[in-house]
Amino acid sequence: MNTRIVVADDEPNILVSLEFLLQREGFEVTLARDGQEALDAVRAVRPALALLDVMMPRLSGLDVCQQLRADDSLAGLRIVLLTAKGRDTDVAKGLALGADAYLTKPFATKALVQRLRQLLEPAA
Repeated sequence: MNTRIVVADDEPNILVSLEFLLQREGFEVTLARDGQEALDAVRAVRPALALLDVMMPRLSGLDVCQQLRADDSLAGLRIVLLTAKGRDTDVAKGLALGADAYLTKPFATKALVQRLRQLLEPAA
């Protein structure tokens, strides 16, 4: 069974690109177009990792991250914030809310996949 990832972004071109990239890398991908869809998708499909845009309608990626971290049944979920907001304060806030990684756009696809694989490796 392939590892499932929920990808949430309100930009259709980014969503399609990430879906193609991650499926090509062997991941099973569920898409969400806003924060509420992301929250619902994670709770429904129980992915190994959620890749969240920070600036989304209805709920921001930060709001989604905070709500997911408050849910004890999702304790093993890896959360990656992917955003254009790259100031030190933005990164610190995302990590403080429980994100495992904070990556900024634009991103190199090879580096993104490598980082996701690192996060999904079982703890030694």
